[in-house]
Amino acid sequence: MRLPQITVLGECVADAFTVPAPAPDELALRVMPGGGPANTAVALARLGTPARLLARLSDDVFGRLFRARLESSGVDLSQTVRAGEPSTLAVAELDAAGQAAYSFHAQGTADWQWTADELAATDLASTTCLHSGSLALVREPGGRAVEEFLARASATATISLDPNVRPLLVAPEVYRERLPRWCALADVLRVSEDDLELLLPGHPIDRACDVWHSAGARLVVVTLGARGAVASLDGERVTVPAPPTAVVDTVGAGDSFTAGLLHHLGAKGLLGGRLTDLRVDDVMEACAFAVRVAALTCSVSGPNPPWEREVRQPATSVGT
Repeated sequence: MRLPQITVLGECVADAFTVPAPAPDELALRVMPGGGPANTAVALARLGTPARLLARLSDDVFGRLFRARLESSGVDLSQTVRAGEPSTLAVAELDAAGQAAYSFHAQGTADWQWTADELAATDLASTTCLHSGSLALVREPGGRAVEEFLARASATATISLDPNVRPLLVAPEVYRERLPRWCALADVLRVSEDDLELLLPGHPIDRACDVWHSAGARLVVVTLGARGAVASLDGERVTVPAPPTAVVDTVGAGDSFTAGLLHHLGAKGLLGGRLTDLRVDDVMEACAFAVRVAALTCSVSGPNPPWEREVRQPATSVGT
């Protein structure tokens, strides 16, 4: 059975990780294709969901790297825009726990130059769910065009958003100002625990979920890293633990979680509208699947989500 199509809108970022250098006065980098929305599209496609990415891809060396990874994972690139601007670069340094600290090189790059005309050319007739978020929603000049596109798409598709706050590039105040509008559009809102602290400082999870429900989001999911996730459907909460995992790094884990969540909901026929048929038991099952997908991503280096066959393997301790 062919699963419903999910379209992802957002950036591709070259993730450059520091590695041991051959000489003391040199810096060596390992570059991997990343970017939150691109990672989500890759994870969806590898899980078996027909995934299409709406992105502005440069023809530079990084843009070619993005295309190769996306195509080899099965992502539909038929409606990407060939951009004249360079690709976005993020340099990441990992700490002892595998957490990444980033510095961004993103001024005037391809990802943020969306125009209303480019997006108007997109056919969403076969799209059951549109997922977006991260920097594409807040970086100008394209952020406003992306937000308007989401508003139009909400007439026919389930809308999923992940703010993925990047305070080094965009002040958290910008996210806070726009988030109520995004919640009015979104059926699914996924935030990390770190995002929560930046978006609603001092708010416990229950209170934050209530705020976002009041703004319009039906399903709110807060991911907690090694502690799993809390999901709230119209105020009815469930907690899902994460499987024990030998963590290599956490890059792309949240993106993989989102992909696992949407894949599972799509496979159950629950996407395509305002989630009117969704029940809290469905949410529990989808989150349990999603934390496993995220854990498998954490068990390998970089934003490298698992394929469907890997997720089907027995759920013993991941990465051991």
